[in-house]
Amino acid sequence: MEQGHVLDSSRKEGEPMPWIAQTLATHPQIEAVVLVSSCGDKAELERELRRRVKRFLRFDATTPVPLKNGYETPATLGPDRMAAAVGASVIYPRQNVLVVDFGTAITFDVVSAAGVFVGGNIAPGAECRFKALHHFTRTLPLCELPESLPQQRMGTDTLTAIQNGVVQGIIYEIEGYRRDVESRYPDLQVIFTGGDSYFFAKQLKNTIFATYDLVALGLNRILEYNAE
Repeated sequence: MEQGHVLDSSRKEGEPMPWIAQTLATHPQIEAVVLVSSCGDKAELERELRRRVKRFLRFDATTPVPLKNGYETPATLGPDRMAAAVGASVIYPRQNVLVVDFGTAITFDVVSAAGVFVGGNIAPGAECRFKALHHFTRTLPLCELPESLPQQRMGTDTLTAIQNGVVQGIIYEIEGYRRDVESRYPDLQVIFTGGDSYFFAKQLKNTIFATYDLVALGLNRILEYNAE
């Protein structure tokens, strides 16, 4: 990221250090790294990163952020949710924002115009719902998101019944959350992020800002905040 813009992004599984070393070698201009980890001891990785870059920040529940955290159990709040909330406040400063993050779970989080992470809800994501229907009923096939939805909102066979049921259910959730949150936080802005964000942004008529880079934008702002 440079001057608030994402220059490149990629995902890798397995041992991270070889990929990190290659990335740093390919992009020698990288001066700062933010480490976010929810699994295992990363002390060795942290030591290596501190050695390789000028600025290093390990982001967790104790890291200062430019929002007031209204979550009653901050230690259990996923760092990606807080980073996305900070990113939302960068895109829409001093405005009420609903952040919808589409992943394994769908999270609905609210950031107030006063700069407070109000909190939010967690629901099963689309893939999780498809797998649950297949696993717990045994007779229903395993489905996935279609490239596009038919005009007919009621399924005409088992495949479209499942796809429409999952997709329309999520859409109704989003619309319900939007109405409810906006009744308490006027002039609400809505941001979609995560893997399925663009798919669902196309399904809603209301204006939605969709970006895959919201967490990265928030992490960059947190890095800057801790350097001030």
